[in-house]
Amino acid sequence: MFSANLARQSNLTAYGLLTVTALCWGANTVFAKMAVGEVSPMNLIMWRWAGVVLIAWLIAYRDVRRDWPVLKQHLGYLAAMGALGFTAFNALFYVAAHSTTALNMGIVQGTIPVFVILGMFVATRITIPPRQILGVILTLLGVLTVALEGRFDRLSGLNFNPGDLMMITACMLYAGYTVGLRNKPSVSALSWFAMLASAAFAASIPLAVTEWASGEHLMPSAKGWGVIALIVVFPSFLAQIFFIKGVELIGPGRSGVFVNLVPVIASCFAVLVLDEHFQWFHGASLAMVLGGIWIAERASTAPGPIVD
Repeated sequence: MFSANLARQSNLTAYGLLTVTALCWGANTVFAKMAVGEVSPMNLIMWRWAGVVLIAWLIAYRDVRRDWPVLKQHLGYLAAMGALGFTAFNALFYVAAHSTTALNMGIVQGTIPVFVILGMFVATRITIPPRQILGVILTLLGVLTVALEGRFDRLSGLNFNPGDLMMITACMLYAGYTVGLRNKPSVSALSWFAMLASAAFAASIPLAVTEWASGEHLMPSAKGWGVIALIVVFPSFLAQIFFIKGVELIGPGRSGVFVNLVPVIASCFAVLVLDEHFQWFHGASLAMVLGGIWIAERASTAPGPIVD
């Protein structure tokens, strides 16, 4: 009985943390659009992770010091996870905001659970049940619908919005990061995140320098600094800490499913805050993405091998 209550409490804690994570990530699509014209993308990423590193180390210094004997054995892994899951993902995310809508960005982010399933298959060779395969296909059709704006005649000319393609690539990277969390060593979430944020900041510096050398560098305006502050606190710090803890409590497969809240939240924020127009293909795409994820998650409760 005690064990069952403990497991239930652990699940509820994870659900709460992951729901807040989805709220922060949904808001990040709005922040990305607000940053356009106020700060250049790579400059935004560098200042974002500089702020996160400052907060993380102020809070996690003692944890890092305690966990250092373990952390130093995984420095290469930490560098790869921070650079790909944080810096590369965000580089594509903020550049995509210049050529697509917050609605599209939020909906496409809903593919992360599907890519997590596929990544788990590649990493572990666990058999994917037919219903999960159906969910994957339905979700990808939803993304295709929003990327083509409901005009499937564009397939003949391969006329895709570059921002949507960047978002799909970004989602693949973050799914790889999520799967990679399975190999996280036994250290505190704070010390782990402080090291990841440091790796992300280090990886962002060459991108910012390249942007400056190309003449596309734009220092933050007053509004830009405000957006950076919001991004640092919510999608960068709180959401990442909560997501790492959620994965620790219930695993990457079940945690990834909570990303299905992001397209709903992002769509609401885009309409309410940015006054973007919700069109029929957004609704159709949203239904397919969420329906596909629901089918895939239902399949995880079926008997037999599952991706979890």
